Amino acid sequence: MFQVGEYIVCDHNGVCRVLGVSEMPELKKGVLYYQLEPVYSKGSRIFVPVDSDKLVLRRISSADEVEALLDEIPSIETIWISNEKKREEEYREVARRYECREWVKIIKTIYLRKKSRRLEGKKITYIDEKYMKLAEDNLYGEISIPLHLTPDKVEKFIRERINKAAVLVKEE
Repeated sequence: MFQVGEYIVCDHNGVCRVLGVSEMPELKKGVLYYQLEPVYSKGSRIFVPVDSDKLVLRRISSADEVEALLDEIPSIETIWISNEKKREEEYREVARRYECREWVKIIKTIYLRKKSRRLEGKKITYIDEKYMKLAEDNLYGEISIPLHLTPDKVEKFIRERINKAAVLVKEE
């Protein structure tokens, strides 16, 4: 059970802070609900059954887990499927897991596709654009908390860290 004040990921609501845990007889007697506040949508409240098996509810990544993920980014595989419909299905499936590593997969894939398409004189597809935004919002929103950054500063932080690591590898 999550504690009051704890930050969690709540499915499509993203990072939320647990405001309370209580019964809500007006919804369903005898059932405990988390009262959640989406971190990046202040003023909103969400009520989710504590024992929900329909939603992804998990603790946000710790600072150590984020550091390990950042170190792993260069080796995380991409989702290279040429068929547009199958790639969208895979994006959807990967996104449903609401895991940082999976968001990185989507971001890396679309970043490389965007680069490749630009060389061909093409623009990014609507589906790629949609999933890139979803992945960035979720990844940056989650890891901004243990990194003590605002989400808009996370992408730059990650780029600088990857570039620094690449320079260190070249120097060795």
